[in-house]
Amino acid sequence: MARILVIDDELDVIRLVVKILSGCGHDVHTGRDGLEALTLVEADPPDVLVVDANLPGLDGIEVVRRIKTNPATRHVPVILMSAAYLSIGDGPAADEYVVKPFVREVLIANVERLLKRSLARPPSPSSTP
Repeated sequence: MARILVIDDELDVIRLVVKILSGCGHDVHTGRDGLEALTLVEADPPDVLVVDANLPGLDGIEVVRRIKTNPATRHVPVILMSAAYLSIGDGPAADEYVVKPFVREVLIANVERLLKRSLARPPSPSSTP
């Protein structure tokens, strides 16, 4: 069971993603804005972060940028969700992208792919005793 953090300002989207991912056996936590996402990720990094690109205040694109440039959190796999077209070259360095409205199987496949990749990665030298 993986710990997944879902950040979206739309309660219906949060409910749907929680239902889908908890139905796959994951422990799903939620937040509603970009600042909360950064606080939660820094306090207790999840196994996967699923974040909406269009958040009020600090948007998801900036959240991804900050997470991926912070040495303490850059290892966190991130899925960026967006209802708008994002050119991968123009966006932040998220690990996966999901277009809203999303297909349930696509979300699950992206989460599972990132979890497998994360488990297969050897520990970083800074995390060894």
